[in-house]
Amino acid sequence: MAGYLVEDKRKVTTHRLIQMKQEGKKIAMLTSYDYTTAQIVDGAGMDVILVGDSASNVMAGNVTTLPITLDQMIYHAKAVVRATQRALVVCDMPFGTYQVNPTEGVTNAIRIMKESHCDALKLEGGVEIIDTVRKILDAGIPIMGHLGLTPQSINKFGTYSVRAKEEAEAEKLISDAHALEDAGCFGIVLEKIPAKLAERVTKELTIPTVGIGAGGACDGQVLVIADMLGMTKGFSPKFLRRYAELGTVMTDAIGHYIQDVKNCDFPNENEQY
Repeated sequence: MAGYLVEDKRKVTTHRLIQMKQEGKKIAMLTSYDYTTAQIVDGAGMDVILVGDSASNVMAGNVTTLPITLDQMIYHAKAVVRATQRALVVCDMPFGTYQVNPTEGVTNAIRIMKESHCDALKLEGGVEIIDTVRKILDAGIPIMGHLGLTPQSINKFGTYSVRAKEEAEAEKLISDAHALEDAGCFGIVLEKIPAKLAERVTKELTIPTVGIGAGGACDGQVLVIADMLGMTKGFSPKFLRRYAELGTVMTDAIGHYIQDVKNCDFPNENEQY
């Protein structure tokens, strides 16, 4: 059972992720939003833990990622950082905290780093936010980019379908990726784009790409933990592989507990003082 565990217990850094790309070693990345889950994910040997703004959906039940606040993201990130020893912890900057102007973006970025103690931040977008990216990097804060389907722009897109299928959008994505690398980003998430486009971007960049619905040529992969563990229902995109059906396991366990309480079977004599 321990075959998947990583023997190298050193703290993962942005520098090591770039080394992994150079050495052809794949990067494993998964979301977490709380202490208990992050402790398990980190203990299993995860390279990167993303405190995603997907917490808006998974933890708060919102339809989109837009409603989650800076305070809420800091809360989740602090819990994850407390649980993590090995993985690089990356926190999403939520919608509205970096789009207004570079100064506000830097102020909010510094606050996340100081209060959560996370290792790096992730921002969605390309040339449109490049000035803000540069300013945050100038402040000494590592940034992971995010291109393709950018959920914070869902109202502009109007759909969660695959992005950059047309040549013009594909060329812009390539240009954006190079701009983010040139600015100093240590990696880029590529979400829901054609596999051949992701392969081209991955080959052209010296920094690692992490895909979600972007094919196997990316330098790494990321999934939302509640989805890959089968805790969510009604969400089955093509790129999602379920590694467990915890929703069913948990329902059965909870149902059994209810039954034992109702039948006076819990607690028994060995479970009381």
